[in-house]
Order: sequence, then structure tokens, then C-alpha cells
Amino acid sequence: MTVPHHSEGFSAAELLVVVAVIGVLFSVSIPFFVSAYQTSAARGDVQQVISIFNQARELAITQNNNVCVSVPNGTHVVFMLNGCAGTAWVGAGTDASGNINLPQGFTIGPLSSVTFTYLGAATAATTYTMTNSTTGGTMTISIALSGRVRTP
Repeated sequence: MTVPHHSEGFSAAELLVVVAVIGVLFSVSIPFFVSAYQTSAARGDVQQVISIFNQARELAITQNNNVCVSVPNGTHVVFMLNGCAGTAWVGAGTDASGNINLPQGFTIGPLSSVTFTYLGAATAATTYTMTNSTTGGTMTISIALSGRVRTP
């Protein structure tokens, strides 16, 4: 009795089809991965700005005084001790003038100030919009009267 002869491995045509299918799946999925990466990076930058506002709130509580977060332009903020007419706070994360830079590629608006009291409350509810200069996407940061800083 003779055993039929079977060749080992795959034919060139089979390999070509598998490589083509993988290539199509890869090229279709790339835009989704890029979009997910950009969204994740933007959320991280918004969290960084929320941390800056929370730092001002904490500073108001520890200093037992009002701290005004001034937004002189859309790329940095300044903590002003004793209210918006006070002196700029210089400390960790600031330059010699008290400027705290926002994440690169983002601007914040409107150019209005928010003041935190010695109890951690905000004197006015404020909403800021962060704009990604690369993608044009926006995210909102809300500060409640209680002083809570969040993104809806």
C-alpha cells in the first residue's frame, strides 16, 4: 500500500493572501489608534490643568488667604496672593515671575480670573475651554462655587 505524498508548509499564494489580509486590517486600524492616542493625550493635559487649579485652591487653604488664578494669556496662568491685585506667588512649577506654563499645544479661554477663598471655595463659578491647537478639539474645565474643579 502506498501512502500519498503531502508537501509541508504553505503555498506562495496562501502566504500572499494572508499577508494581504493583515496589511488591509493594519491600514484600516491605524486612524483609530492615532485618534485614541490624541484623545488620551488631550485628557492627560486637561488633568494637568485641573491639577494647577487644585494647586491654587490648596495654596489658598494653606496660606489662609485668597488666591486668584490669573489667566493673562491663553498659554500660562499666575497665582496671585491676597486676591487678583496681590503679588504673584513664586514656587514649585513657576518661573521667576510666577508664570505656570500650560501644556504645549493647548490654549485656555476665556482670559478671566477665578479666586479661591481661604476655605477652598471659588468666589464665582467659572468655565474654561481648552483648545488643542493641533487638532482643534476642545475640552471644558468647570470650577464650581464649592471650589471643585472638574471636566464634565
